[in-house]
Amino acid sequence: MIRVVVVDDHPLFRDGLNALLATLPDVEVVGSVADGGSAVRLCADQRPDVVLMDLNLPGISGFEATRLLTAIAPEVAVLVLTMVDDDDSVLAALRVGARGYVLKGAAQEEVLAAVRTVAAGGAVFGVGVAEQVLGRGRSRGRYPGHDLTEREADVLAGIAAGKSNAEIAGDLHLSIKTVQNHVSHVLTKLQVRDRTQAALRTRGL
Repeated sequence: MIRVVVVDDHPLFRDGLNALLATLPDVEVVGSVADGGSAVRLCADQRPDVVLMDLNLPGISGFEATRLLTAIAPEVAVLVLTMVDDDDSVLAALRVGARGYVLKGAAQEEVLAAVRTVAAGGAVFGVGVAEQVLGRGRSRGRYPGHDLTEREADVLAGIAAGKSNAEIAGDLHLSIKTVQNHVSHVLTKLQVRDRTQAALRTRGL
């Protein structure tokens, strides 16, 4: 069972999200709050698997709440779900520890898939967000200074888009084992620990 806390200051959206999550047999909403301070206190007490975090919150912002949660309970996966889609906000959220960033305009299926992915330890970027994270890297064609092959750059693009190894394999017409090897090489060459950090490195950060 995936235990989830919902953090959003808009009652209608918060209630709708709670109702959506309640339809899933493998998800349990263990709390729902409207501000960052309450979110930190609730998560410190409940230790959910996933926190759906808005950024524009009264009191403590979603950024600061994410930073505090990451320090207090690093095992809790923060998935940002917000209307804010500017480049700086995406990168700032990832820097303070968010494992995913999805826009509120995303399809319900995308949101639900993102919850399951971050709960399993993965990283997720919505389609629009992935385009922003990848923008500068794609414009350069490669990732200077990291000696990635063209195929490794393709795999990195898939990682930044939040795709699984199986999905990347399907897109690139490769075996899953080959993709796993490429992912390992990418993480080594970028000198990062995980897929989220790899995505950040596509921006040279």
